[in-house]
Amino acid sequence: MISVVILGAGNVATHLFKAFNKAENIIVNQWFNRNLKSIDYYKNLVEVTDNLSNLKEADVYIIAVSDDAVAKVSAQLPFENKLVVHTSGSVGLYDLDKKLHRGVFYPLQTFSKEAEINFSNVPICIETASKEHFSILKLLAESIGSTSYRVNSDQRSSLHLAAVFVNNFTNHLYRIAHEITEATSTEFDILKPLILETANKVQTISPYMAQTGPAKRNDKKTIKKHLKKLEGSEHKAIYELLTKSIQKTHGGKKL
Repeated sequence: MISVVILGAGNVATHLFKAFNKAENIIVNQWFNRNLKSIDYYKNLVEVTDNLSNLKEADVYIIAVSDDAVAKVSAQLPFENKLVVHTSGSVGLYDLDKKLHRGVFYPLQTFSKEAEINFSNVPICIETASKEHFSILKLLAESIGSTSYRVNSDQRSSLHLAAVFVNNFTNHLYRIAHEITEATSTEFDILKPLILETANKVQTISPYMAQTGPAKRNDKKTIKKHLKKLEGSEHKAIYELLTKSIQKTHGGKKL
């Protein structure tokens, strides 16, 4: 049985609690947050506290707070030589206070409190200073159905940057597409099979090989027609920038 204390009440912390609470060999001893209202809903399932001085004993303390607060929270912990990990993609291992056994337990996925998460679809990137602590975190990941990867801080930083492109930027492009369809009262749902097929293709072939569209085939007539139809200057700029990038990648002529 692995005992855990969670610190923080954001999206990642909430989904980790739900996953840990369902796991057979994990027990959440306590959940800390400075604002108890954020975790009041769960007080019948786990002991909650807003006082770091009252933290209970645990095998692993998981800091799931904003990136800027990780170092500060770790420095305020009232103990030393205990395994403390953060869940950030961009914060380094050694940003955690040196009095602690430091680790990273980074679930590489997009989390929204409103959307349920199946942790079998959540890779966990693990970094520790010792093999012993890596084994504990690997078992923790396996216990919630996740696949774990040993990833150092530089690799994790690269993954986090890449994740911004494949998730955050891509989702913003979905939003632009939604605005485009709304402008003519067209159903955005018609695009959803295309969205799924685009994601499915890169499961079996490289993004380079999967590329299609007017930019790759240097279809100037279609590109000009699209630019003319776009009303907002920001949308035009994004279209032109991505078109030029695709043309450069695939050897086409620029606009």
